[in-house]
Amino acid sequence: MARGEVDVLTIGNAIVDVIAKVDDAFVERNGLVKGSMNLIDEARAEELYNSMGPAIEISGGSAGNTAAGVASFGGKAAYFGKIKADQLGGIFRHDMRAQGVQFDSVAATSGPATARSFILVTPEGERTMNTYLGACVHLSENDVDEKIVAAAKVTYMEGYLWDRQEAKEAFKLAAKIARKAGKLTSITLSDSFCVERHRESFLDLIKNDIDIVFANETEIKSLYLTQSFDGALQALRKDCETAVVTRSAAGSVVAHGEAVLVIPAIAIPCVVDVTGAGDLYAAGFLFGLTQGIGHARSAQLGSLAAAEVISHVGARPEVNLRQHAKEAGLL
Repeated sequence: MARGEVDVLTIGNAIVDVIAKVDDAFVERNGLVKGSMNLIDEARAEELYNSMGPAIEISGGSAGNTAAGVASFGGKAAYFGKIKADQLGGIFRHDMRAQGVQFDSVAATSGPATARSFILVTPEGERTMNTYLGACVHLSENDVDEKIVAAAKVTYMEGYLWDRQEAKEAFKLAAKIARKAGKLTSITLSDSFCVERHRESFLDLIKNDIDIVFANETEIKSLYLTQSFDGALQALRKDCETAVVTRSAAGSVVAHGEAVLVIPAIAIPCVVDVTGAGDLYAAGFLFGLTQGIGHARSAQLGSLAAAEVISHVGARPEVNLRQHAKEAGLL
């Protein structure tokens, strides 16, 4: 991909996903809480890997999933994330590029290994995640390529990366570059625990540096310390230009200016694995927005992508999303 030709730049945790189907007995035997997300060290990562059966190994991470989704729609996507110059780092880079995503971040030659996340999927589709963060959390201002940020129509940042000060500075630098270039900025709040840890700094970032906020219902309630969805939505509308809130089977809500759009979810016969649903929704929405097709149809593309990804194991689409959208009459 030639530099300067970017619809969506995403910034996030560069993690290799190791996805395996397991039964409840495996979860219990390994002392895990089904449906939880746990941070583990490298030794625990090796222990789990050696005890699981066959697995799929692909580039992952929330923002990486979104970039891959944009590329599947036919958009020009780029990605910033920190990997190490090791075997898994090579897998991550190759896999991202193979999916059509520009990924030129320089790999670390020392320090922690490339991150990996074990995603254990039980028969009903629930996921239990065990993540070794390794190199990915060490993203810094040095990893922000000013030319790519300035060329991207939208820069989308992953809330999971907000724990370290170096990453915060990288986000702020990217937002500054994007806004100076007259481009849009966006963030996903990632999960409610992330919001609880960073509520005040998230609010400050949203009010001052972010144009588009992606969140689910639980996350915005946590952000504004309320049990009222409508109250949280109204508060978010005041703090950013565009609020995009997903509500699982109830669909999504997009608030922009005076308009509040309610977009229904797309029904599927069976939910297999909810991994990546929000990431792919963001991909569809951002692709549509950068193509100038409006908020309503962009949200419909988001719903389409989310429905596709939860119909199978894994957080990446198994069909060409552009063709899928054309068949649905959305492109």
